[in-house]
Amino acid sequence: MDTITILMGVYKGGDFLPEQLASMLGQTHSAWHLIASDDSPVDDSRHLLKRFSREHSGRMSLVRGPGVGFSANYLSLLRAAPSGYVALADQDDVWHPDKLARAHAALATLPAGRPALYCARVQPWDGAVPLGAPARALARPLGFANALIENVAVGNTIVLNPPAVDLARQAAQHTTQVFAHDWWLYQLITGTGGIVYHDDGPPVLLYRQHGGNAIGAGRGIVAQLRRKSGVLRGAFAQRLSLNADALEQSRALLTPENRTLFDAFETARAQSGTARLWQLARLGVYRQRPLKTAGFFGAAALGRI
Repeated sequence: MDTITILMGVYKGGDFLPEQLASMLGQTHSAWHLIASDDSPVDDSRHLLKRFSREHSGRMSLVRGPGVGFSANYLSLLRAAPSGYVALADQDDVWHPDKLARAHAALATLPAGRPALYCARVQPWDGAVPLGAPARALARPLGFANALIENVAVGNTIVLNPPAVDLARQAAQHTTQVFAHDWWLYQLITGTGGIVYHDDGPPVLLYRQHGGNAIGAGRGIVAQLRRKSGVLRGAFAQRLSLNADALEQSRALLTPENRTLFDAFETARAQSGTARLWQLARLGVYRQRPLKTAGFFGAAALGRI
C-alpha cells in the first residue's frame, strides 16, 4: 500500500482538530503520515498535535509555519514535501473513511508518468447538520482555459500523484505568493499539461463552515452579494494578478500552448472596453456554469478583472 503524506496547515485549530484527526485515523487507506505546520501564535493547537503524536507514534510530524497566512503555509509545506503521494487537509473538516482510498484508486488509473491532481465534491456542514446540498458535479471539461478564471479544485480534497508532487515542489521553490494554494495547483497542473481528475461521486468530506474559515463554501444570498461587492471593489482583479505573478514565476514549466494562452489572457486584461471583451471571447476562457461565465464577462465589461 502506497504511503500518502498529508499536509495540513494549522492556525488556532484547537476547537476542531480532534474531529479531523479522528477522521484521519478512520481512513480505510491506513498508510499515511501527517505533517502539520502550525501558524498559531498560541499553543492550544500544538498541545493537541503533540499529544496526538505521542499517542500515535510515527503518524505525525509537527513543524512551525511561516506565520504569514494560510496559502504561504501550504506553499511552505509543498516546498518541503517528500516524494510520493501527497494529500492536502484543512484543520477543521471531517473526512469520510474512504476519502484517501478513493483518491488513490482514481490516481492509479491515470498515466503514471504524468502529473495528476485528484479533487472531489464536499458537503458543507456547520458541525452538526449539513448546510444544503453537496457541491454539484462539474459541467465542463477541466483545463487551463477554465483554471485561468475559476478554481474547481477544492483544497481540502486535493491529492497529488508523485510526478505532481515533484512538479509542485519545484514550482513552489520559485513562487513567493499566491492567492490560494489550491487554485495555484489547478493552474500549475493544467498549465504544464498534467491531468486533473474531479471525482463526481458522493462527497468525500464534511466541509465545516464557521466564522474562522479562510475562504469557505460561500453559499447563499449574503455570500453572493459579498462576492459581487468584492468584484466591484477590485478583489477579483487582485486575485487574478496574484495568480498571474505566480504563473509568471513558473512560466518555463508551462506548455508552449498554455504559455501563449496565459500571455494572451494577460494582454486582454490590460485592454479597455470592447477590445478587452473581444480578446477574451476569442481565447475561449470559461467557467463551469454559463451564468458564472457570464458573471466573469460582466466583471470584464466593468473593468474589474
